[in-house]
Amino acid sequence: MSLRSRAVVALLVAAGVATAAGPAGAQGAGGDAHAAAGSTGPGALSRLGRDVLREMIEVNTTDEHGSTTALARLLAARFVAAGFPAADVQVVGPEGTPHHSLVVRWRASGSGAAKPILLLAHLDVVEARREDWSFDPFTLVERDGYFYGRGTMDVKGPGATLVSSLLALRSEGFTPARDIVLALTAGEESGNANGVQWLLANRRDLVDAAYVVNVDGGGGVLRAGRHAEFHVQAAEKVYQSFTLTARDHGGHSSIPQPGNPIYRLARALERLDAFRFPATLNPVTRAYFARDAALVGGPMGDAMRRFVADTHDAGAVKTLSTDLIFNALIRTTCVATMLEGGHAENALPQMARATVNCRLMPGSSADAVRATLARVVADSGIAIDFIGQATPSGPTALSPELEAVLTRLIAEMWGPVPLLQVMETGATDGLFLRNAGIPVYGLSGVFGDLEDDRAHGRDERIGVTAFNDGLEFMRRLVKELAGKR
Repeated sequence: MSLRSRAVVALLVAAGVATAAGPAGAQGAGGDAHAAAGSTGPGALSRLGRDVLREMIEVNTTDEHGSTTALARLLAARFVAAGFPAADVQVVGPEGTPHHSLVVRWRASGSGAAKPILLLAHLDVVEARREDWSFDPFTLVERDGYFYGRGTMDVKGPGATLVSSLLALRSEGFTPARDIVLALTAGEESGNANGVQWLLANRRDLVDAAYVVNVDGGGGVLRAGRHAEFHVQAAEKVYQSFTLTARDHGGHSSIPQPGNPIYRLARALERLDAFRFPATLNPVTRAYFARDAALVGGPMGDAMRRFVADTHDAGAVKTLSTDLIFNALIRTTCVATMLEGGHAENALPQMARATVNCRLMPGSSADAVRATLARVVADSGIAIDFIGQATPSGPTALSPELEAVLTRLIAEMWGPVPLLQVMETGATDGLFLRNAGIPVYGLSGVFGDLEDDRAHGRDERIGVTAFNDGLEFMRRLVKELAGKR
């Protein structure tokens, strides 16, 4: 958290803004930022968006060292200052945690409106260490046409387009014909149940909706600098982690013995690294590859066509597997993400453990994946245990009404860019909403290059032009959708 943010948070806390026990109750600081919301036009929108993005990046919201509550309160102050009733701006979550969510309701004019539209993003981000980055990850840096900072892509950048769009529309005098609900949540990156899961279990009234626009998925795809495709996330893979643990009785390091857990675990991980789960398709990925084949063209496009025709075509599978994204779209993946072992530099290790994170194709069984890991590891002395329990969710078919609106807006802004439904290779909080019976559409107006995806990585960034376009696209989309009863 920056010094500026610390000062503003202190003012907001003193003013009693937005606690878990109740709604936001004061305007707080940041007069220049809020003034930007009082004017209209593309220039004003981009200035507002940049200011919101800076504020979001410069509050550390990592699970271990940060606070989503601090950021939620800052954003709550913006909405109250912009004229949203304090009772409709709430920072909520379980007691005893610094990670709460912000929920803002913009109420429709008149009565008899349709169910609300829920706009969703998460405030938390994965850890980022200053020594790993070229810049301070929690300071927004603009350089060479990019904004750098932890969360610029995942997912504070797209989240800032939601915040800015509502503030801009309010300043324009727009009044929705149906309620709009904005939920900026905690816990998505850490797997903690204090965000969307908590809201569904404890305050479903705040987030119940006709459908969800989730900016943590989908969006535009750049290829060679051109606007190539626009993705709507219709399905997502299932998240399941395991521990692989090798144990031994240990001993003095001066007398090496067979059965060293570190070596055994290393050999097991090498076998896992060389293994590939079988390639397969589901209805969403089948339709995606069938349509994307013509757009991609060349040998890769030919491989897509052949794979759709025959998932056992070894040559097609081999070609698709050379592309990191396509490889993740056609199979379950498991990868080692953490290691620990040993207890002293002069002692033989008694334990070595790896965390293996798997992303299961929809419909796959976590038990079956564990059985496959046991077969690949091929060491009965290595224990394979579940970390948590996988939560699958079914696909969401794109409604004709939303498809028509998206197609028109995409054409207005970027020309004849094809709209494709896709499966998310990761997992989002959308799965909990889908499982609660609320349709979820993963999309944002921000275009990114799949060859330069730095989410969760070093020097995460988002294009300045892509961000500004995303602001305008989201403003138009919210206005279009919220103007219909």
